[in-house]
Amino acid sequence: MEKKLLNSPQHSDENADSVVAEMFLKNALLEFKREKIRKEIDQTLQDGNKELFLKLTEELKNIS
Repeated sequence: MEKKLLNSPQHSDENADSVVAEMFLKNALLEFKREKIRKEIDQTLQDGNKELFLKLTEELKNIS
């Protein structure tokens, strides 16, 4: 059975991979939310819903 030391390069690589994967997922989720809000904003413009438009544009600013 192979033993892995805590300070070994394998452990460091696993941590780095985990951090990169987490950053990738967070970025993908954020982009998904932005796109969803943009589509909702487009719909509010078509509907003439100024109140919802202002709310959504503020939300988009807050996550950008």
